Amino acid sequence: MTTQTTAPETPSAPTAGSEPTGLIRIPEQIGRALATGGAVLTFISTFLAWTWTSEFSGDLTVYGYPGGLQVLVLVGAVLTILFALSSYGIKGLGWLTPAGADAAVKLTALATFATAWYTVLAISIELGGVVNLEPGGYIVAVTSLATLVGALALPFERPEPNPVDPDDGGREQLKQKTAHLRETLKAVFATGTARPVGKLAPYAEILVIIAAMAIGLTVFTYGIGTPDSELFIGFLITAGFSFAALAKAGLVGRVSTITARHRNITMIGAFVAAAAFPFTQSDDQYAAIGVYILIFATVALGLNIVVGLAGLLDLGYVAFLGVGAYTAALVSGSPSSPLHVHLPFWASALLGGAVAMVFGVLIGAPTLRLRGDYLAIVTLGFGEIFRITVNNTDGTSGPDVTNGSNGISSIPNLNILGFDFGQEHTFLGLTIARFANYFLLMLLITLIVVVVFRRSSDSRIGRAWIAIREDETAARAMGINGFRVKLIAFALGATLAGLAGAVQAHVTYTVTPEQYQFAHVVPPNSAFLLAAVVLGGMGTISGPLVGAALLYLIPAKLQFLGDYQLLAFGLALVLLMRFRPEGLIPNRRRQLEFHEQTEAPAVLSKAGV
Repeated sequence: MTTQTTAPETPSAPTAGSEPTGLIRIPEQIGRALATGGAVLTFISTFLAWTWTSEFSGDLTVYGYPGGLQVLVLVGAVLTILFALSSYGIKGLGWLTPAGADAAVKLTALATFATAWYTVLAISIELGGVVNLEPGGYIVAVTSLATLVGALALPFERPEPNPVDPDDGGREQLKQKTAHLRETLKAVFATGTARPVGKLAPYAEILVIIAAMAIGLTVFTYGIGTPDSELFIGFLITAGFSFAALAKAGLVGRVSTITARHRNITMIGAFVAAAAFPFTQSDDQYAAIGVYILIFATVALGLNIVVGLAGLLDLGYVAFLGVGAYTAALVSGSPSSPLHVHLPFWASALLGGAVAMVFGVLIGAPTLRLRGDYLAIVTLGFGEIFRITVNNTDGTSGPDVTNGSNGISSIPNLNILGFDFGQEHTFLGLTIARFANYFLLMLLITLIVVVVFRRSSDSRIGRAWIAIREDETAARAMGINGFRVKLIAFALGATLAGLAGAVQAHVTYTVTPEQYQFAHVVPPNSAFLLAAVVLGGMGTISGPLVGAALLYLIPAKLQFLGDYQLLAFGLALVLLMRFRPEGLIPNRRRQLEFHEQTEAPAVLSKAGV
């Protein structure tokens, strides 16, 4: 018996007699036209003045030149227009929406509406009433609302429940299982697409990778360079909903598939784009944020080996960062160091990584026979023991090694082959200052960590880590030495954290015990590191990098919240785990685990992408 499969349907323009199927009960064709027309009018409104005074952030008083939050509304409107036109089946735009455009239109319309109304309300509240709005402000409020209403009238499909009914007979249950499996396999082998689209030529795929890196650099640079909290909140709204829209449209999955086919080109492109970041900044303070993000991201990537690949819940990982930082500080030639030793940077960095590795082995050897919550409690205790120990080795409560709570200060700037990282340097007419120098150095170390992670995850030991993570009992039954494999993961993760700590000591000038607590507002700390791995996507390379960037950048930009920062952070994590539990950039296995009954995986690349 043969089964006949039908080809995926391509979207077509709605018919005149279509019944209302969206959240708002108006005909689909009217809603689609309203969403498209409203987005066009919203786009035009960004070129009008929204207020009469330049006291509000971004100077929204200029006609013909969008500024501040107007730029974000413009971006949301452009994406809405593109997705809406794609839903009409316009040739060429279908490549942007392989999984369908309707869900993406809803999300981009919501992003445009939320950013526009947030701006209008902020103007009214900060300046003292709606009287401070210019005609452009009223127009964008109406047009963005119309866009959202039209988008919500588009078809809305809820995930179907489990097709297998336990009350059905065996034959009917088998039929439903077979049908469900067939549809799932079709979706999987279609790489997350809802309709067949021709494969791009190799040069075109490389151009797509370059465009993706350029867009990523632009978004990252814009987020770091936001001068005030109002603009950054609008940036978060627009970027968050836009990323969700791109994922729903299937474009994120398609680009991920392309980058998986050109992994070396992707890595080189990402490195070049990141290296260009300091040259795009006019203020060295933004480069400083970039340095700390790279330190945070590098340590998170090392923790991803322990948690994401080997499945070991380590709550004291920040202690290894402190071991590397203190080791490098003690041999840096600092006048407050009791050792009075000055080693070159390469020696201090290697020594910091080696000492951290030794501590990782010493802590892991007696504790890695534990599992789950018991291992988490032991590692949490190690983190606190480290902080208390360096706090007490002050010459009074213990030997004089770390100067206690005063820490080791006045750590000199690095000088490698005559290149002083504390001085300004000019390259091709562009001047980069101290933090830009350290950014490029930390970027090189991050590249080394990425290569180590990638090669490890693809190796025999990496497959053993994944086997241990999935089922340690089954892995041992297949001949894997679980203790040895976990100890290697623990030692490697500690080494990478120690390497990053060596750079952190020179960037911050001072290392103190308070920098290595389990949880406090300023990252990196063990809680934020673990959150960065889970938020970004466990077992991937780009996931922890993105997660660490967000978790460092958000507290740095939302300092006006004061004591409510951790509350906002907790609420954001709850919402993320509710709607995207597999992380922002998950690997295929975790995405299938969380969405095996509701949606096909959009990312079908290897775990290391």
